[in-house]
Amino acid sequence: MNITESIKIALRSLSANKLRAALTMLGIIIGVAAVITLLSVGQGVQVMVQEQIQSIGSNLLFVVPGNLSAQSSGNLRSTMATSTANSLTYGDAKAIADPGRVPDVQAVAVESFMNTTVVYRDRSIRTSVSGTTVNYPEVRNHKVAEGTFFSEEDFNGGSRVAVLGKSAADALFPDGYAVGQTIKIKGISFRVIGVFASKGGTGFGGVDDSVFVPLTTFHTKLTQRRSASGDYVVSAVYAQAVSESRMEAAMQQIAQVLRDRHNIVYESDDDFTIINQKDILNIFGQITSILTIFLGAIAAISLLVGGIGIMNIMLVSVTERTREIGLRKAVGARRRDVLWQFLIEAMVLSLAGGFIGIVLGAVGSQLVGRLSGSLTPVITASTILLATGFSAAVGLFFGIYPASRAAALNPIDALRYE
Repeated sequence: MNITESIKIALRSLSANKLRAALTMLGIIIGVAAVITLLSVGQGVQVMVQEQIQSIGSNLLFVVPGNLSAQSSGNLRSTMATSTANSLTYGDAKAIADPGRVPDVQAVAVESFMNTTVVYRDRSIRTSVSGTTVNYPEVRNHKVAEGTFFSEEDFNGGSRVAVLGKSAADALFPDGYAVGQTIKIKGISFRVIGVFASKGGTGFGGVDDSVFVPLTTFHTKLTQRRSASGDYVVSAVYAQAVSESRMEAAMQQIAQVLRDRHNIVYESDDDFTIINQKDILNIFGQITSILTIFLGAIAAISLLVGGIGIMNIMLVSVTERTREIGLRKAVGARRRDVLWQFLIEAMVLSLAGGFIGIVLGAVGSQLVGRLSGSLTPVITASTILLATGFSAAVGLFFGIYPASRAAALNPIDALRYE
């Protein structure tokens, strides 16, 4: 008996007990749908994290004061804002920007943070206020949606001007007219000259809730944080490497410049930390990959439960069709014919449930994406093949024992079975 004929017989047998077949497939349907949904969500999280990290700027190196491993974990921006280390200054940033000393860095920007209250008339928000340099938007890949960023004249003159993050602007100016208005930071008036486009929150620069002012104004009007030499203390230096291939070289050059300026002899005594954007991407990629595998493994448990259901129903089917098996063997059916017959029935149940599960999984992943808002689930061909292959393997594995039991029946005993 060929495979085509076996499939036809299997379909006729299953159609004779539609409700039982549907209930048997339910475990496989739920398992495959769960695998598709959770894997697609996990891969969507991975893509979202990578896009957000890449959106902070290309080929970017973060230079922060102190030993980062000794600081609190969590949001890097918050860690830098609360750090008491004064090991980085504006002079360090200018030295890093010197092409003669650091040839593999093409642009440098700095930031100094403080958390304070920003007021507009009867509205106020508690947020981060940053003092930064003119080229900050280019280095950090931020776009000004309304108005402009402050100019070199504003920076050199210590002008009281401010650029708002999108969320900060919406909170202070719900009517949408922020540019040209006057806000107060620590009781000092600042004129709003621009609003950044929304970037979404990330652990490496949640700019939407922040307010930006010239670094000179920040240190003369809002805080008096200076180094022993009187230079401006900065919370972070952002160095943009000339290319991805030169990031390691740029890190070494920056480290050497800072050690020379800070009179550090041994690497273990460094009072700064250089973070590679590529390393951040790799770390998050590994974390999200493990998360995706973990979610898929949890979903696969339901596939095993569905497989047990297939085995159970196939054993019942063997018992019910004992006389039929005996009759087939009596008229010449070989042991392998009977074996294949029941294996194919188990595979049909499994694959049919798998295909329905794929459809439901795709629908489920889209629903999760809509509910989360910012997450876009990613359904890849490998995910579909994995789910389909696993469901087929479940059908094959859990169908072997019932099929072997059917094939081993003695035809005379089977014919006399009541």
